[in-house]
Amino acid sequence: MSAPSLILASASPRRRELIARLGLEPAGVAPADIDETTLKGELPRPYAARMAREKALAVAAGDAHVLAGDTVVALGRRILPKAEDEATARKCLELMSGRRHTVLSAIALKAPDGTVRERLSETVVRFKTLNREEIDAYIASGEWHGKAGGYAIQGSAEGLIAWISGSHSGVVGLPLFETRALLKAAGFPLG
Repeated sequence: MSAPSLILASASPRRRELIARLGLEPAGVAPADIDETTLKGELPRPYAARMAREKALAVAAGDAHVLAGDTVVALGRRILPKAEDEATARKCLELMSGRRHTVLSAIALKAPDGTVRERLSETVVRFKTLNREEIDAYIASGEWHGKAGGYAIQGSAEGLIAWISGSHSGVVGLPLFETRALLKAAGFPLG
């Protein structure tokens, strides 16, 4: 019996790099095009899980498995946006300066029969108290663009993080421990 094949429901180069760390090369990449609007009163954990599940379900893959993920940065019950402009990135950094925030990284694996397995990684991160010059320098780097919460831990922002408790790969965008567990349960040959 041949090994199952995998479609990655994301165009993120970071997710592709992370899945390669598990020794897997997706058979294809098919970014899911879904409405990512939060529901009225929706909290960060259920939102992250719903996004990953809906992305997995939105991709048609024949007899392949579909792996989808979603990363959400939350301050308490508040979901911080993906930063698409400098003002949003700056506001996110100012809000997180000297405070803890939670990064929720949800993954969903859809089997060819349509069943979906899900996992959620929760990581607590604390930025140092950021001064204006540090925020300006990070904004000038451009690393924040398109990132949940306006930062990328795999870049220069890592030097601004005082501590982290949880999954570093989850903050990057794909929690490898949880992903490995889902793939192993689905029969993928992983060491």
